[in-house]
Amino acid sequence: MFEKLVESIDKYKKPLAFGIARVDLGQLNHDKVLQATYPVINWNENFGSAAVFIRSLIETGIEVDFEDSEFVAPVTKEFVDTALNYFGEELVAEAVGDKHKNIQVLKVLKDIFDEEEYDNYRICFIFEDTNPKSVESVYLKLYALSQRKVPLRSINLNGAFGVLHNCAWVGNVPIELDYLRANEIELKLKDAYPEVEYVDKFPRFLSHVIPDDNIRILDSSKVRFGAQLAPGTTVMPGASYINFNAGTEGPVMVEGRISSSAVVKEGADVGGGASILGVLSGTNGNPITIGRNTLLGANSVTGIPLGDGCIVDAGIAVLEGTKIWISEDEFEKIKEVNPEWNAEYKEYFKGLELAGLNGIHYRFDTTKGKMVAFRSRREVKLNEELH
Repeated sequence: MFEKLVESIDKYKKPLAFGIARVDLGQLNHDKVLQATYPVINWNENFGSAAVFIRSLIETGIEVDFEDSEFVAPVTKEFVDTALNYFGEELVAEAVGDKHKNIQVLKVLKDIFDEEEYDNYRICFIFEDTNPKSVESVYLKLYALSQRKVPLRSINLNGAFGVLHNCAWVGNVPIELDYLRANEIELKLKDAYPEVEYVDKFPRFLSHVIPDDNIRILDSSKVRFGAQLAPGTTVMPGASYINFNAGTEGPVMVEGRISSSAVVKEGADVGGGASILGVLSGTNGNPITIGRNTLLGANSVTGIPLGDGCIVDAGIAVLEGTKIWISEDEFEKIKEVNPEWNAEYKEYFKGLELAGLNGIHYRFDTTKGKMVAFRSRREVKLNEELH
């Protein structure tokens, strides 16, 4: 039975992604989804499970819309029982540990629904990577990023802010701000007003993601859900921050800010208070990549992509329009490590003209009062014991 359903997936439509989530609903508006928590997500994989889920929805009277870019439906006891029956006793029995995690989700839901049927479980399918329309699909995409199922900057999150709701967060529980306003007098007089940790549309990374053993995050508020951290990344407290759809591609020391859409490659060091600009903060919509073994000095600002082995000195800003002086001798040395750079020599270059080049050291020359660049003579190495 299961094999036939797998074969029939083309009869339906293969989803790009799908998963079953527990959703947090509004305290005043029960139809408002505030958050979606997925124990398992599937991204361009496990189409057999997708076929079972789709068939089970249809059999329980839910018409799946394959023409839309996404589809969300409630998960019921009838759906769970039907899906488990399609998987069959043998597969259900094997579903433990790392095997058949979608079936494991159903088994836990069966136990939950045997006690009481709840209305806060949803199944979400994404058929096309277009602007997300539901909280469930936004969270499915954020999970895909944070669990490294997809590369950074590779999926469509346009409009996500408009879909999500601004909530007061108490631990991992979102609370409608309208609920707090409506009940403020009673909650405060009864000493029941919650200790709100923050107010935002996004939860924190650690509220949804179990990191690798060699990832360190010393302050949970420093990494937003939807960020992507590679093994070996260390995020220190203080001025550090990693936004959604931004992060690291290898062991990286993060003591500064990695804005949305910015990517930092392995071996780089984002110094204390350093800022990598995002697409909404001065880069003309051009996402920034920081190359391998590159150092961003404390309190520096980077608004252009940097290649491998670069250094930005502490306290300076390298932006697209920054005028940077390069001597003719250093210009030739920079060209040697960037053979595809077809520039002609001139004394001053704009930062944008140097974007993505390898092996450049940016510095403010206090004796001449101008920004200068030259071939980097230092090798940036991270302390392996810390990563």
